[in-house]
Amino acid sequence: MTLQGIAERLGLHVSTVSRVLNGPRDRRVRAASGDTAERIRRLADELGYRPNPLAAGLRTRRSNLIGVLVPRLSEIVMATVYEGAEEAAAAHGLSAFVTNTHDDPALQRDRIAMVLARRVDGLIIGDAHLDGAALDVPGLRGTPFVLVNRRTRAGHTSVTCDDRLGGRLVAEHLLALGHRSVGVLAGEPFASTGADRTEGFVERYREAGLPVPAHRVVHCAFDTAGGRRAATALLTGSGSGASDARPTALFAVNDFAAIGAAGAARDLGLHLGRDLALAGFNDTPLAAELPVPLTSVHSPMAEQGRRAVALLLRRIAGEETASEVLTPELRVRESTGEPVGAPLG
Repeated sequence: MTLQGIAERLGLHVSTVSRVLNGPRDRRVRAASGDTAERIRRLADELGYRPNPLAAGLRTRRSNLIGVLVPRLSEIVMATVYEGAEEAAAAHGLSAFVTNTHDDPALQRDRIAMVLARRVDGLIIGDAHLDGAALDVPGLRGTPFVLVNRRTRAGHTSVTCDDRLGGRLVAEHLLALGHRSVGVLAGEPFASTGADRTEGFVERYREAGLPVPAHRVVHCAFDTAGGRRAATALLTGSGSGASDARPTALFAVNDFAAIGAAGAARDLGLHLGRDLALAGFNDTPLAAELPVPLTSVHSPMAEQGRRAVALLLRRIAGEETASEVLTPELRVRESTGEPVGAPLG
């Protein structure tokens, strides 16, 4: 059954039927009166009508497909970003599909080429490295794309959380609690998320006259195992060559590294909120449900995905676009405990 067949049975113009059944979701409600739209949908269901995206693509020279690249969809941050992107894409009559790159530059290039081979209308890239090297793919130069969650030094259009501000918010909180001796689980050095959050935190402590020593900033994977190793090194002084006292507070640049740090603290006999203050980033749903609820910076993850689609659609339409930076909020919970001294800075 075709659109033309449905239109003839109902005595309507085929364009009206097409707008009701195939148009972007926000326009379908305006395509026809409520009664007419209901008659169209009911007959389409009875006749088993299904849109033919290949035929539509031949007519419009568009695939109505958006490719999304992420490091790992198993990570709740990128899964949430993707949910927001898919929701926004569907609202505009587009389909989104996702592929994992494992943050490997060679695999990133291969996956970009694979996605481009699907003749997508555009890409949303959530695995960018600061150097942007993996984006140097010939076919990508003629295809609209938007970065999400991470930025590059080259300034490609992106939607990110204000990660530097988020790091400063954690520093302000720990300074207000009186913590002089702090450490940072800084994440991977190639990712803007880790670099910017760390820089914001370190910058605020420097302004307070308490510069964070270099050996107190430890890079690690964005997962629990990486957080555990980095926290163990900071709390025991192993590998730093320094003999100063252990930090009284740790800032992990994502929640899963913070959970790993909590495990390291437990193994060392330290109680969160009493012997050690700990803060994370992203405010994943798990953060508030831990045995000691985790203080964390709330990042608007799903909204990043939605905004990335909005920017991408503008780029597909040939419009000029500028990067967007969304505002984070600090969610204070028991893991950072009570004041340990007079406020600092």
